[in-house]
Amino acid sequence: MTLEEETDADLVLRALDGEDRAFTTLMRRHNPPLYGFVRRYVADADAAVDVVQETFVAAWKALARFDGQRAFPVWLRAIALNKCRDRARRLAVRRLILGEKDEQSPEAQAQPDPAPDGEEATVSAQRRAVIQKAIDRLPIKLKEPLLLTYFDELTQQ
Repeated sequence: MTLEEETDADLVLRALDGEDRAFTTLMRRHNPPLYGFVRRYVADADAAVDVVQETFVAAWKALARFDGQRAFPVWLRAIALNKCRDRARRLAVRRLILGEKDEQSPEAQAQPDPAPDGEEATVSAQRRAVIQKAIDRLPIKLKEPLLLTYFDELTQQ
């Protein structure tokens, strides 16, 4: 029996036994449907590819915790959904801190981004200063995860 013919559960067991090709087979098998699932949450195709890759990395790291009673695609989609949520939180923080527009919004795609005039730049700088002061006042337990998530792009796990 070839790897392509084996069940997901068998491939997981083989991957846990150190057979990398088994996990590669799982990735090949589930990449297209997982990408389609992620695209429902992430409009940008390149960002969706990144989320799928992050999902497979997280799945590899957590493979020992996979419950064979669940279907592997369901488990993968749960991981992918968490990755989509992490990405959305990072983008929201980035927009809040930098005052960036949501590149995926219809408004941002419909209009070219004009260069900010002097008043707009001043308001943006003032907004960043207010946000920075608010971040500085946060207790370290709240500030550290926020900064690590935003600046170092770490997940909130």
